[in-house]
Formats: sequence, C-alpha cells, structure tokens
Amino acid sequence: MPRVHQVLASLGYGDAIGNSVLGIRRVLRAAGFESRIYVETADPRLEAETSDYRDMVDQVEDGDLLLHHFSLGSRASRTAYALPCRMMLMYHNITPPEYFVGVHPWLVRQCYHGRRELGAYASRVSLAAGASEFNRRELDALGFSNTAVLPVVPDFSHLGGVPDQRLLDAFDDDRTNILFVGRMIPNKRPDQLIRFFHAYQSLVNPDSRLLLAGSSAQFEHYRASLQYLAAGLGVRDIHFLGQVSNEELTALYDVADLYLCASEHEGFCVPLVEAFYKRVPVLAYAATAVPATMDGGGVLFDTTDPLEVAATMAAMLADEATEDRILATQDQALARLQAIDFPAVLLRYVNQALGAPMPEVKVSADFWRQYKLALELDEIREARPSAFHALPAEGEPRTATADIEHRG
Repeated sequence: MPRVHQVLASLGYGDAIGNSVLGIRRVLRAAGFESRIYVETADPRLEAETSDYRDMVDQVEDGDLLLHHFSLGSRASRTAYALPCRMMLMYHNITPPEYFVGVHPWLVRQCYHGRRELGAYASRVSLAAGASEFNRRELDALGFSNTAVLPVVPDFSHLGGVPDQRLLDAFDDDRTNILFVGRMIPNKRPDQLIRFFHAYQSLVNPDSRLLLAGSSAQFEHYRASLQYLAAGLGVRDIHFLGQVSNEELTALYDVADLYLCASEHEGFCVPLVEAFYKRVPVLAYAATAVPATMDGGGVLFDTTDPLEVAATMAAMLADEATEDRILATQDQALARLQAIDFPAVLLRYVNQALGAPMPEVKVSADFWRQYKLALELDEIREARPSAFHALPAEGEPRTATADIEHRG
C-alpha cells in the first residue's frame, strides 16, 4: 500500500495549520496508510510527532504521496519538490509581505519568496487544495490546473477540558468582555481592535474590557507599539494575554460576551468557528476568507470607522433577543460546516492524487550537490560554530595568503 506523508516548514502548537496536520494524519492512519509528518522545526511539545525533513530523501519512495502544506518557502519545501514522488498541495495562504514592512524584515523576505515559489508547484502537483474557496481562487489565478477546496473542519476537543480557574476568577464578572484570539501581527489588525474598543468603551460602555489572546513572539516591538497606541488613546482595561493553553482558551470563550475580529487577511480563520462552537456572538471585518468561513453566521462589517463599529457592537449586545438571533445564525453555519464528511473528502482527494501519473520532476543539474553542501554547512554550524571564525572578515580579500593569516 502506498504511503501518504505530510511535509511543512514548521509544526506549531495550537495553531490552525498544526491542528489540521494532526487531524489529517489521524484520518490517514485510520484508513490504513502509513503516514509521517516531516518538518524543519516543531514546537517542543510536538517534536515527538514529527520527523526531520532531511529524512525524506531516504524514506520517501517513488510510489508515495506527499501532502505538502504550503504557507512559506522553506528548505523542507524545496527538498520535497525535488523528490521523485507524487505530490498534493495543501494551500493555507501566504500573508502579503507588505504587512510586515518596517515590522519584521525577515518575514517580508519569506512571504515574498514564498509567494514567488508557490507558482513553481503548478506543474509539480497533481492536485492543489485550498483551505477555503478564497485560497482555491488564488491557486486558479496562479495557473494551477486542478484545484479543490479541502475545508477546515475543526476538531473542538481542545475546548472540551476544564476551563482555567485563574482566568475565570479574573474575568468572569458583570463587566463586558470583548475577545480576540490570534497572533499579534499587523495583518490581523489588533491596532484597529484597540481603536474600535476605545470608541465602544468611551461612548457606550465604560464597564468593559478587551482580551487579546495570542502570541507576539518575534513581534515584541509591534506589541509595544500597540501598548503605546492604547496609552495614547487613554483606553483602559486592555489585556495582552500572550499565547494561551487549551484550558485558558476555553475559559476565555466562556467569559466572552462578544468576539471581535478586524483581520484583513485570512486563509480561513479558525477562531471564528471556535467562537461559534462556544456560542459567543461574532462581529468580523468582511475581508478575504472571513465571509465564507462565517457562512451567514454572526455579523460582518465593512467599515474602519470606530464609531460605526462601536455602534454595531452596542446593537449586538443590546438585549438577549438580539443575541439569540445572532447565535441562531452561527449555530446554523456551524452545523453546515460540521456536516461535511471531512475524512471522505480528504480520502477522495488522496486517492485521486495517487491515481495521477508520476510527475516529471525538473530541478537544476547540481541541486543534490548543493543540497549536500548545505547539510554539511549546517553540521559545521551546529557542531563546530567556532570554525566560522576562520572566515575572512567582511571586505577582506579571499586569497590563500589571507586565509592562512586569518587562521594564524
């Protein structure tokens, strides 16, 4: 029986892609496939679930299928491309690099090169599946000939545990809690959340707080700018909670009165349907994949005027009857999502990809030599970092005499 493995740059804990990868592996193994997850890096809590991407070279065989989760260009991605096996692309979308200009230069480059690299897979894969219709249309525009939607059908088991008592004690009171869950990064527009909340708190409900749950790792300066914005506006009771555990996340949904999302770029946006599941009214900016994910549930807005958004927030929280009507639309949307037979859809696409002709893999003539040299360089960097002190200083001529003098 052919094996079906997954490959991606990094497996994160608790994020949408990470949960999707683990869910796909459960389906594949239940169907009888041998299945591994190959990565460059993984959260320490998930390392035991993964294999190093370099092991693919010896372990992946011609008859195997690789499900390649593409979100950024990476060494794992390029190695997978060069292997003589079938491949199916799983596209989670790449944030446009302009969101990170002046905030995270490395991520600007990665997003830019990732979007350029994505086009090369149009001739490499037999099927390209987006996590949403928005993603699928982007694949079509890039020239992929066979595209589909593999919907994200979240497994809500991570929200079924005992809620964190510390957070319940801190926030389960008579005050109105506005919640957002997601990384503190520019495309998710936490700055707009602060402005919207400022208008709501100032003009509608002074007895309210904003709960922001999400990592700001590698974006510490950006988070500081958000705190500076809040201080400048004079807004009170904004809580930057950082990355939270499943128990903490459960508690936050339990105490939330409204879920507010201002994100401008999403490939799916799992927290929206988590809020549906936890029966928290949702108000979200109608951009990219968000309207399709909400599927008629909750309330969408298309303005960036804080006064208008604050007025909508007030209307949604005005009385129980209004809230019940909104929750009913969310219940219906969630029911439609959960009615999708995700294992059946996934296995249909897997069998379709396995039945496709073997691809003609085209890489440069010296690809594998360069690959080997890169591995050797990594080994030196990890085992003997002091060896790099033997390199000529920047601007120094690279002559044999200079090298000898530098080492001496």
